[in-house]
Amino acid sequence: AWTRTAISFAAVGGAVLKYRPVVGLPILVLSAVIWWLGHLPGTPGSGPKHDRRLLLITLTITGISVVALVLSFVVQGNGILR
Repeated sequence: AWTRTAISFAAVGGAVLKYRPVVGLPILVLSAVIWWLGHLPGTPGSGPKHDRRLLLITLTITGISVVALVLSFVVQGNGILR
């Protein structure tokens, strides 16, 4: 699941990078971070209850979504997608 999430972020980052490089580049970097977090070893004996990777990735995705929403309303577009 981590790899699919990272690939999805990379695809979105690549699409955004085409029109807005300043916004797309951080999304591409986050795809690498998400892939890396998904491949970290879990804490032995803690079970799934204490796995904070899921919480960290959930908060990261939510934060990026909020930032993207705010940027979509604040930043003036160049009219390509209108």
